[in-house]
Amino acid sequence: MINIGVIGCGYWGPNLIRNFNQMKTCDVVRVSDLDEKRLAHMKSLYPAVGITTEYRDIIDDPAIHAVAIATPVFTHYKFASEALSSGKHVFVEKPLTASVAEAEALVALSDKQNRKLMVGHTFEYTSAVRKMKEVIDSGELGEIFYVNSQRLNLGLFQKDINVIWDLAPHDISIILYLLGKEPESVCSVGSSHVNSNIEDVAVLTMEFPDNLIAFIQTSWLDPDKIRRMTVVGNRKMMVYDDVQPSDKIRIYDKGVEVPKHYDTFAEFHYSYKYGDILIPRIEGTEPLQTELNHFLDCIRNDKCPLSDGRSGLRVVKILEAAQQSLALGSNRVPVHQQAPSKLKLSVV
Repeated sequence: MINIGVIGCGYWGPNLIRNFNQMKTCDVVRVSDLDEKRLAHMKSLYPAVGITTEYRDIIDDPAIHAVAIATPVFTHYKFASEALSSGKHVFVEKPLTASVAEAEALVALSDKQNRKLMVGHTFEYTSAVRKMKEVIDSGELGEIFYVNSQRLNLGLFQKDINVIWDLAPHDISIILYLLGKEPESVCSVGSSHVNSNIEDVAVLTMEFPDNLIAFIQTSWLDPDKIRRMTVVGNRKMMVYDDVQPSDKIRIYDKGVEVPKHYDTFAEFHYSYKYGDILIPRIEGTEPLQTELNHFLDCIRNDKCPLSDGRSGLRVVKILEAAQQSLALGSNRVPVHQQAPSKLKLSVV
């Protein structure tokens, strides 16, 4: 039995507690938060769980094997580093840290301590995103030209990070997972409307090798909740709409062809293809439960998590580059590539 401690019972922490509590291979021993009302609410839902306002009660408890962290991003490094130093495995919500330096330090510490470090890139564990990767890897779409992603809604406004750091980690992690490669450079543009110091609308552009490009539009100021990603290849196109209760993926047999040979301009004609639309069957499972089960399996069987610390570091590198681009007036900023992981990723 793996004993779990959860730090943070605000917005996302209760979801971690609920899912861990439903699993037979672990036991939520103690949860921590500064808000005593939140702790009292957790106690009413799970009477057997211990509560505390002192996070060190979890860090210092030798009976706790793993710690899940769902707190503001600027606290992630402090809590995760102390937990790893105490010999505990760590699951931390996205983004991994508030800087590349902090992320690199956590990865090095987890290696040194021989403890699992996993990041909450939940969408990598959804059936829909798994199906998208299966389609892309099969070659059905052909050569990928570009990816366009939109993550828009009204709120939730954050006080410590801008809309890129809040919403874009989801789409960045999905795109890196789907493409299996990292961008060479990043540029971003954004503006602040509600809080003059924090961007609430922004567009992030990632440039990959071989003329591949990806766009991510994020907003806390949109009347509609939009979670849509389009992947365009030279053979087919695919659209993922996470807001839809069913039929989340549609594969379009559409495209444009350029004639290989022509002698005069009059002979030059683009050929447009309008074929069928395929809606693949998607199994309905809760991705957070799949993700946390994977975390526990990696602890039990000494596997490297799919969304390990190095995965979190790759995302933070892009976020930091995007932040630098904003500060430089939307100039292009190179993304420094990290050394590849020597660990073999496990299959979920």
